[in-house]
Amino acid sequence: MCYYASIKSSTRDIVKEFDVIFPHPELFKPAYSASAFAFPPMPVVSNETPDMISLFQWGLIPFWVKNLEQATSLRQRTLNARSETIFVKPAFRHSMRTKRCLVIVDGFYEWRHVGKKRYPYYITLKTRPLFALAGIWDSWTDHETNDNFNTFAVVTTEANELMAKVHNSRKRMPLILPKERHQDWLDVKMDETTIKGMMKPYDANEMEVHTVENKLNRLGYNTTDRTVMEPFDYPGLPALD
Repeated sequence: MCYYASIKSSTRDIVKEFDVIFPHPELFKPAYSASAFAFPPMPVVSNETPDMISLFQWGLIPFWVKNLEQATSLRQRTLNARSETIFVKPAFRHSMRTKRCLVIVDGFYEWRHVGKKRYPYYITLKTRPLFALAGIWDSWTDHETNDNFNTFAVVTTEANELMAKVHNSRKRMPLILPKERHQDWLDVKMDETTIKGMMKPYDANEMEVHTVENKLNRLGYNTTDRTVMEPFDYPGLPALD
């Protein structure tokens, strides 16, 4: 699964890497760790505005949700969307076909279970300091207040050989998109077979990981403490290999 990510890069770097505009950079706060359970705003590129960065909240609220109480309850379960069932699950199938996005990050976190303990790891790509996770999004209006919420879920897939060792309890990972497939993901006219063919684990040889201090849950949506992503050694922890 994928519930914690980082996006510490500057708006300038994001604009350059994704060849987009950033209409409201003043609203963006770089995050060393963003907990999905806090529903943080994250930079995304949506299929409706593929030339610009938008800030959407993590935790998908489908358009058909009736009220805020239902929205708050449901989005706890729509932080991730499994690629294997995304075309059929009621909460995801409409967005999967009509509203896809790129979720921009520079790393993400996952836990490894060893005995009765678990250890957090920070995962990045070796040659891409910024990259895109496949996402789906929707727009929901609270009819009692007329407030509008643009929200997203991160698509997940089976783990590659590296992530299967790190996320060894469920053996899942976010769907990382190669740069050359960004536009294909945003193209909602693309046929289902082609899109399903994109839903595969990223090349493990292009990824690197290291353990970090176990304080992600305590910090939640963290925009100030960079140490959350710095290497931290656990004496006696067996190597991944």
